[in-house]
Amino acid sequence: MTLEIITSDLIAPLRHGFFTRRGGASSGVFHGLNCGPGSSDQTEIVAINRARVSGALDVPPERLIGVHQVHSADVVAVTRSDALTGARPKADALVTAEPGLALSVLTADCQPVLFADAAAGVIGAAHAGWRGALDGILEATVDAMLALGAERDDIRAVIGPSISQRAYEVGPEFLETFLGEDPEYARFFAGGEGDRLHFDLPGFGLHRLREAGIEAEWTRHCTYSDPDRFYSYRRTCHAREADYGRLIAAIRL
Repeated sequence: MTLEIITSDLIAPLRHGFFTRRGGASSGVFHGLNCGPGSSDQTEIVAINRARVSGALDVPPERLIGVHQVHSADVVAVTRSDALTGARPKADALVTAEPGLALSVLTADCQPVLFADAAAGVIGAAHAGWRGALDGILEATVDAMLALGAERDDIRAVIGPSISQRAYEVGPEFLETFLGEDPEYARFFAGGEGDRLHFDLPGFGLHRLREAGIEAEWTRHCTYSDPDRFYSYRRTCHAREADYGRLIAAIRL
């Protein structure tokens, strides 16, 4: 099976993609294109999957760069020397102005966000779960791109496949965390059964990006609702499976 790659005209012509699970070598609960070295999948199989992604982006595997994601608001600027060392610092976003590097993030319900200022030649990639988005990972990525020469008015951002509001049930304490930051954030919650609510993660991400002056869109793919195409941490928990695959999103200059 060939790779399935979701792209956006908003950040074209830069080569990029939100890769689905189709076209991978993994089996069992990981069936498909599992690109997560932190999963319990076979290391050599994950390497094969990542090589297929780097091939699709036309970069050597060692130049498909990621970070050790920790749900933070930390961003790193990467260079070719980082590709050589293979270091994976603890952070949740990467930026670069060096051609020939592919920046990547891994997700399984959280938002993968790809950024580009094509005119300045600056790109970024961010992993934005609810905690990171609330703490400012998206704005921090923009600031890091500006430091490399990007212009705010020229930066475009695309949120890839993420858990949708209808599938993201949360409790009242979750709502209180957001209202403690800004009472206006109540608009990203819809009522559910009993004291349950449904949180609009991509809607919140789009709000934060647009408030930062960035033109942005969501691809409108729900990871939870489409098991044939996407991995989902929450779906795995509900199914009581032992582990789950990680989707990859990447962009290169």
